[in-house]
Amino acid sequence: MFDNSTILITGGTGSFGKKFTQTILSRYKPKRLIIFSRDELKQYEMQQQFHEPCMRYFIGDVRDADRLQQAFQNVDYVIHAAALKQVPAAEYNPMECIKTNINGAENVIKAAFANNVKKVIALSTDKAANPINLYGATKLASDKLFVAANNMVGEKDTRFAVVRYGNVVGSRGSVVPFFKSLIAKGEVALPITHPDMTRFWITLQDGVDFVLKNFTRMHGGEIFVPKIPSVRIIDLAIAYAPNLQQKIVGVRPGEKMHEIMCPADDSHNTLEFSDHFVIMPSIKFYSRQVDFCSNGLKEQGKPVDYGFEYNSGSNSHFLSQAEILMMDNKI
Repeated sequence: MFDNSTILITGGTGSFGKKFTQTILSRYKPKRLIIFSRDELKQYEMQQQFHEPCMRYFIGDVRDADRLQQAFQNVDYVIHAAALKQVPAAEYNPMECIKTNINGAENVIKAAFANNVKKVIALSTDKAANPINLYGATKLASDKLFVAANNMVGEKDTRFAVVRYGNVVGSRGSVVPFFKSLIAKGEVALPITHPDMTRFWITLQDGVDFVLKNFTRMHGGEIFVPKIPSVRIIDLAIAYAPNLQQKIVGVRPGEKMHEIMCPADDSHNTLEFSDHFVIMPSIKFYSRQVDFCSNGLKEQGKPVDYGFEYNSGSNSHFLSQAEILMMDNKI
């Protein structure tokens, strides 16, 4: 699919974009791989690492609809990874978060339509399910926009899907680099928001692989959710610094005790596959009929029980402290 194709990733200088670029270049021979982001320094630094002839670097912001229209010319596949992601920052700067995460999503959709992009996958977050913080609320709105875009395609072949997963080990927004920096500074205790707090946990590579596979799986309109383990935040602290104490600092603004990726309220639209879930669109697509129980890889799914919820606190798989360190070695 990706050989001799043009691929664009918004927010491409982030943790996901770098791992995605590395993976694409090692497995495929794209015609062009376009990094679209607004930070010239990060682009310059990324060019030192990835400078193959197919690479293109576009400075631009997803808030800028005209610049997106230019960047999307002759593009086949888009990964929309650009977002404002810091929960407390979004609480204190709500309009900035809305402009990027919601208005930016609308601009990506319009640019994809205008340039006849084949497939678009937008990255979501577990915080978009039953959101209590602004970041999650904006990503839920973004998810709804990308799902509904499939009902506006008309005669076009463009399709949109969403990938939703949990905290990424070692990414810039992860607590792991923060813990490691405190340990390196010789801190005597690691700050813990709450001893019972849990999160879904996934490596960057697993996230990239899941996104790539869903380009083949997708019909358009799905929210793809991988089956991944959970961690207890206190276990993270003990795993990385078994000889340090933990200091309870309280839950931050907009933070949840546990995260949800498949809400119980969506259980009637949720399908279970061997290694992932699919949340089907709640709206009817008038231009086509889709059997979401079978995907492009011929995998078969079945409806979950009514009231089913995929919750990091009640997950069947929790990482041990040893497994946490093993996963860290995969970064």
